[in-house]
Amino acid sequence: MKPFLRLTIALILITICSSWGFYAHYRINRLAVFTLPAAMEGFYKANIDYVTQHAVSADKRRYVDSTEAPRHYLNADHYGKNPFAKIPQNWDDAAIKYTADTLLKYGTVPWVIQNNYYRLVKAFKAHDTTAILNTSANLGHYIADAHVPLHLTQNYNGQLTRQTGIHALWESRLPELFGDHYHIYIGKARYINEPLKEAFKICRASYNEADSVLRFERILNRTFPSSKKYVTVKRGNKQVRDYSVAYSKAYQKILNRMVERRMRSAILAVGSYWFSAWVDAGQPDLDKLIKQPLSDADNKKVAKEETWFKAGKSLALTH
Repeated sequence: MKPFLRLTIALILITICSSWGFYAHYRINRLAVFTLPAAMEGFYKANIDYVTQHAVSADKRRYVDSTEAPRHYLNADHYGKNPFAKIPQNWDDAAIKYTADTLLKYGTVPWVIQNNYYRLVKAFKAHDTTAILNTSANLGHYIADAHVPLHLTQNYNGQLTRQTGIHALWESRLPELFGDHYHIYIGKARYINEPLKEAFKICRASYNEADSVLRFERILNRTFPSSKKYVTVKRGNKQVRDYSVAYSKAYQKILNRMVERRMRSAILAVGSYWFSAWVDAGQPDLDKLIKQPLSDADNKKVAKEETWFKAGKSLALTH
């Protein structure tokens, strides 16, 4: 296959398969900035476009790095009933019990969150602006992925229950259609004492929602007119089949704002991990690391975004 064709296919796959969808990842990383304390917010606001735009870099790596994919999920149900009572949280203990190859095959997202957390601590200690921003963006991505229920099950796209496509419906179609109306303010970042334990807590909460994600869609599918389930929409220069607004709205309703709740939780978690890494690094003066302060116009724009965020609203992104 020609390199250009491979790249084209990869870009199409990224667009179709990206976890949470580009919209939600952009939104989560960007709004997490507004959860930070005053000593951090100046630096992150000055670089808010960077952590927003690079919120999907981890997804893009999946198509050039064969080791990347397992970092985005944990197929907890592979480990049987009540898996979080069985899986050791310490990596070495888990590898002894199940083998490292098994862990890599069925997903490593909680350990990846822990590893990126300590990379961020190291970057803060080194006063390495580039490493701080790249690691913050990547850490935000993995934390957001851990908040998606379908990232915690082997039936990640409904392929085992004749529900193929539900992955994009839950994490892309719903937030893209309705995300601007979510009430997403959830308060200020908090200190996380045990990053790995917190990562497993996030995964466990998502896993507990996975059955509802699948079951409610099966219920809706049985009652919704099949002729009105799908529509043709334009994505880029292509016409593709997608879930209709009516079907998406009905699914959103039966889920009782689940996507909104998981997004809110993800925003707070991302901000909290950033904050905790900064604290564990000794609270370095981030203002000294600001290379390019916001212009007056951009500062007003960000201030307006923050005001809307604290009011529970959100401004549409233009990325």
